[in-house]
Amino acid sequence: MTLSAAVLAALAFSAPAAAATRILAVGDFGVGGTTEQATGASVEAWEAAHRANLLVTLGDNDYTESPPAFRANWHDAFGWLRGAGVWVRGTLGNHDVRVDGGRYEFDPLRMPAKYYERSRAGLDLFVLNSNSVGDRQTRWLRRRLASSTATWKIVTFHHPAYTCGGYLSDPAVVSRWVPLFRRYGVDLVLSGHDHNYQRFAPSHGVTYVVHGGGGQELYPLRACPSGYPPRAFARRAHGFLDIVVRPGALRLRSVSMADKVVDYHVIYP
Repeated sequence: MTLSAAVLAALAFSAPAAAATRILAVGDFGVGGTTEQATGASVEAWEAAHRANLLVTLGDNDYTESPPAFRANWHDAFGWLRGAGVWVRGTLGNHDVRVDGGRYEFDPLRMPAKYYERSRAGLDLFVLNSNSVGDRQTRWLRRRLASSTATWKIVTFHHPAYTCGGYLSDPAVVSRWVPLFRRYGVDLVLSGHDHNYQRFAPSHGVTYVVHGGGGQELYPLRACPSGYPPRAFARRAHGFLDIVVRPGALRLRSVSMADKVVDYHVIYP
């Protein structure tokens, strides 16, 4: 970050706390047991010092394929959210839809459907279901993005548009959704699925971030194919995301399970 950018960032984040929305995001965490509890405890410790409005999951919220086990694991790891005043918004991953299409997660993760939109002041959040990139959902996404007048547009789904690790790009996401992100001014796209952390340089104004390091076994990183946006930062590590949205800037941090910031990025409208 240049000196002038640093000054702008400092000014943007010196606004009153009421002007901000803080989003925590975690993906691929639903392993249960002490591992999931440790993830929940790390996020809780961070949130206690950095008060958040939302926790957004990035999919694979449950690897057990057992609705009772999922509910128990979620309560043990993230039952503190309600008392902290943090709302939840869930995203479905490939493991989540193996039982009843993932519907057993809707109530605990406050999901009205498999894909949906939620808004806060100056921010529209679009939660998609990348397990089925079909015509109906794509038409819905086009309509919602076209009608959005929010300063910030953030999109979440599980299978990344761009990733270079255990997986590569999801072809359907790239062919059907990426053009809509570009056309309608999406600022930030968050995904899980690859068990590592990657942030790509903005492409046509869109920043793509992958974080599937919520607790599952980590995947290695590899060189990205030609045609991808340049990868700006990557680390094979567990952790979660901290995103602060204000009218003048969006600040993204990747945080380790030890509550250390490992990557920092600012986006301006």
